[in-house]
Amino acid sequence: MDKRFLDPIYLLSRAPIGLSRCAIPADLDAVASRAEEWAPEPEDVSREAIERVWNAVVALYRSGVYPAVQLCIRRHAAIVLNRAIGHARGNAPGDSPETEKVLVTPKTPFDIYSASKAVTAMVIHKLDEEHVLHLEDRVCDFIPEFAHHGKHRISLRHLLAHRAGIPNVPPDSMDLGLLSQPDRIIEILCEAKPQTRPGRMLAYHAVSGGFVLGEVVRRVTGKDIRSVLSEKIVEPLGFRWMRYGVHPDDVPEVAQDAVTGPPVPWPISRILRNALGVSHRQAVEMANDPRFLTAIVPSANVVTTAEELSAFYQCLLDEGVLDGVRVFQPQTVRHATSEQSYWELDLTLAVPIRYGLGFMLGGEGLNLFGWNNPEAFGHLGFTNVFSWADPERRIAVALLTSGKPVLSLHAPRLVQLIREINHSFSKVPSSGGPASISRPRPKVPVGVREKISSS
Repeated sequence: MDKRFLDPIYLLSRAPIGLSRCAIPADLDAVASRAEEWAPEPEDVSREAIERVWNAVVALYRSGVYPAVQLCIRRHAAIVLNRAIGHARGNAPGDSPETEKVLVTPKTPFDIYSASKAVTAMVIHKLDEEHVLHLEDRVCDFIPEFAHHGKHRISLRHLLAHRAGIPNVPPDSMDLGLLSQPDRIIEILCEAKPQTRPGRMLAYHAVSGGFVLGEVVRRVTGKDIRSVLSEKIVEPLGFRWMRYGVHPDDVPEVAQDAVTGPPVPWPISRILRNALGVSHRQAVEMANDPRFLTAIVPSANVVTTAEELSAFYQCLLDEGVLDGVRVFQPQTVRHATSEQSYWELDLTLAVPIRYGLGFMLGGEGLNLFGWNNPEAFGHLGFTNVFSWADPERRIAVALLTSGKPVLSLHAPRLVQLIREINHSFSKVPSSGGPASISRPRPKVPVGVREKISSS
């Protein structure tokens, strides 16, 4: 008897209750792959623990709400897990069996949605480090017309901390046709009226803050934020992707997102619409559109891989250095990840969250990145993109998914995966220095397309 039929979550996930699911191949080995990984030190973390984490990914994939899943974990700066499972294209709900199916690999780029905010934040922090701007500067110091309707007190710090009072974008700005007219988007945001006094209330700025920060960067440097990101961060780190959108020729390379799971119930559907300016389904459709994938949307369209995203967090974990290349000063990283809100109710998301300046933070109890990781910092992306660094565990994690469920039976398995990651990588006694270690580690000789056991 197939052991899966003893799993109640598996049985429920196959129940005909309006759940949009992907077809799950009988041979999971055929749709799984990994890139080069480092052999962990036996006294640090066991290979069995690494495989338990991967098995939790496979169990999550079996829930049927993700066409593709990609996970990269670094421990002490060494990549100990870098794998993918599923299809980048061709196996979303509604795709016919005849649709061409393209396998996902660890090299497949994904749109990371709101996890882009951490990348955008570090562009601002880098310019602050170089004294090109200061976080206490007002937005209207760079964009004078932004001062309309009492917005003259909004600072860059307010935007990074989600306290600017302009969390919701005007409905007429959520138009893909406007992405080629950034000046018009800024005109709309300049005319917008604030909902609260700057600094008073915490309310997640899902889209609006990114456009404003991007325009500040353009006016202060004379370059668009895509160019500044490339010049200051991406090129020094040697990344292939991690940019706002992609070149038109690269659009087919990006993993295609899909609406999965049951319909989003009220009031969650209303919360999402208020935050995004569009419905859940419309957000996914827009994100798959070439106009979105080639535009600059600082809050939502960084395209990258789990390997690159974990490297970005490893750089922050190592106080601004990656592979000997310094990108940020240590004090810049500490400032960016410093606590600004302590479990305060977020009026947009309707849940309490700890925030830094562009980052979501962990906590001593249950939190976005697991349990008992008060020093962790990272950011989530719509809907199941997780990226974070945990200084106490010396890990940098990036989990990218192309399925976009909200409330679904996959949730227990997602929680189990995050729990397994935290459990498998125990806390390391603090040395008072960077998180990485300098001794060489032997590599596991595996190819990019080597099959993975799904047991």
